Amino acid sequence: MTTQLQSRPAMPQQFTPAPRAQLRRNFARRARRADLLVMTLWTSGAAAAALFLASGGAGQFASPAEVVTSLGIIAGLIGTDFILVMLVLAARVPLIDRTIGHDRAVGVHRSLGKPALYLLLGHGALLLIGYGMSSGLDPIAELGPMLSLPDMPLAFVAMGLMIAVVATSLVAVRRRFSYEAWHLIHVLSYVAVAFAIPHQLTVGGVLANGTAQRVYWVALYVLAFGAIITFRFVEPIVSSLRHRITVAGVRTVAPGVTSIQLTGRNLRTLGASGGQFFIWRFWTGATWWHSHPISLSSMPTGSSARITVRDLGTGSARISSVPVGTRVSFEGPYGLFSDAARTSPKLAIIAAGIGITPVRALLEHAQVAPGDATILIRASTPQEAYLWDEIGELAAAKGAQCYVMFGPRARSGPGWMSDQDARRGVTLKATFPDLADSDLYICGPSAWLDLVVADARAAGIHPHQIHAERFDW
Repeated sequence: MTTQLQSRPAMPQQFTPAPRAQLRRNFARRARRADLLVMTLWTSGAAAAALFLASGGAGQFASPAEVVTSLGIIAGLIGTDFILVMLVLAARVPLIDRTIGHDRAVGVHRSLGKPALYLLLGHGALLLIGYGMSSGLDPIAELGPMLSLPDMPLAFVAMGLMIAVVATSLVAVRRRFSYEAWHLIHVLSYVAVAFAIPHQLTVGGVLANGTAQRVYWVALYVLAFGAIITFRFVEPIVSSLRHRITVAGVRTVAPGVTSIQLTGRNLRTLGASGGQFFIWRFWTGATWWHSHPISLSSMPTGSSARITVRDLGTGSARISSVPVGTRVSFEGPYGLFSDAARTSPKLAIIAAGIGITPVRALLEHAQVAPGDATILIRASTPQEAYLWDEIGELAAAKGAQCYVMFGPRARSGPGWMSDQDARRGVTLKATFPDLADSDLYICGPSAWLDLVVADARAAGIHPHQIHAERFDW
């Protein structure tokens, strides 16, 4: 049932939120950067094909065999370009994260996987057909001569690894793996790219030494692997050594939910915003070998920070019991589920279950005037009301309205609210009367979140006003 959350009365904090015009200008600048980034990504594939055509490839269409072979080369160039773009998107480059956000970058990364694989499979098939047509052999018979070429066996191994990576990334397949197993398989993509490099430089004359194409592709590889090395390894190691974070305390919030208090040096200089997450690694014998994407559940002070974890698997269960004093390394902060994405002074927040954790930090950090924020938090049972007392106190301090919703989800209507509230005719617009002029932040399980987003879109909310944080991988 939707009721207002009761909390200790408090004098609302006085803020001077950024005016609407400034927020809209910030959004417009970020949108322009996003458009430029997307254009650059697509242009890189076109440039790869154009360089081939400009470097003599345009003249290699004189016979049917040459046509098929040239199309195979172009498919390989564009497919390889897509793979390198995927590596850059997975490198967690700060500029990309601040422009389109981690979730969207990962989404684009995943969307390129199948097209890249199809192009590379087409590359191999078309080359076999084209070479076979030139030599008078069928494509299967052409396999032997092709495998005898320098570095070609490595290229076939690379193709097999890439098939494994893409296949395990399909949603239906991915759900059969633990996050740790899936992540280990996904690391094979780096190996696949490394195995594919030699044949590109030694087979044929497309990337011959001294050509513009060779310079272009070497630059792309340096950019992709440089980004991975810099932002996935060097920068996290330097930051972890600088801030020296350790576990200061572990507190049970509810059955299966634990808050881990962290301590370190100069944590405000991390530059984290409320709602962002870090990739954490806890250095114990049982947990050192895998990392965990977990949002802050409170804003860092100079020497402390906090995360709140729900036991959703073996990995999260293990970090819920790490001893005090455990060393912690990290990557981040990441994500646009923060004030950085705001387009309006008014704020609407909806959270469910453990989705309350980034919302709690977001509310703590948000600059809102009294009366300009409305929060709705829901749970199936009272036992899932994690950190609700803190949400109530923050709402009171900021002069925000906070409503709670208990009960199983409705089978009718939009489907994301409780059955009792759906039968009472509760609507999104009734709960958030200023929704059309607000930024809507949503966090919770993906299936539930999708229903909230669909309801908000049906209510006429523009996509740029909706900010969602998903708890999946």
